[in-house]
Amino acid sequence: MSSKHDGSKHFGTYLDRTARSVKQAYLKVFQELNIDITTEQWVLLMNLYEQDGQSQAELANGSFKNAPTVSRIIDLLVRKQWVERRIADDDRRRFHVCLTDAGRAVVEKIYPPVRALRHKGWEGLSDEDYQTFLRIINRIFDNFNG
Repeated sequence: MSSKHDGSKHFGTYLDRTARSVKQAYLKVFQELNIDITTEQWVLLMNLYEQDGQSQAELANGSFKNAPTVSRIIDLLVRKQWVERRIADDDRRRFHVCLTDAGRAVVEKIYPPVRALRHKGWEGLSDEDYQTFLRIINRIFDNFNG
C-alpha cells in the first residue's frame, strides 16, 4: 500500500527523531559538566527540586513513567546519594523521596545549561506555537490512550 494514498501520517518518525535529538543534547550537557546522570534521572531530580518530598506515585505521574521504572531510578539516585527515602509520618508503609544536599547541588549545576537548551529548542517559536504544540501532542497521546 502506498503511503501517499493511505491517508496516514508518519508522525511517529518525527516524534522519535525529535525526542532522540533532545535527549542527545541533554546527555551532551551532562557529559560536558562531567556529571554521571541520565535524562530519566534528571527528570526525577528536577521534579524533586521543584517539589521536594514527593511519593513514588507522584514522581511517576509527574514524569509520565510507570512505578517500577521510577522505583529503579530512585534506587540509582539513592546509591548516588542524591536522594533519600523518608518514611511518611502518617503511614510507615509509605515513604517520600527527598533531595539530599548533594542532589540539590547537582540540579543547581545542571539547571542553567538545561534552561539554555530549552530556550534553544524554542528559538523562532512563539508562546502561541507552544500552546499549539501542547494541544497537538496531547491530542495524539489521548488518541492512543483514550
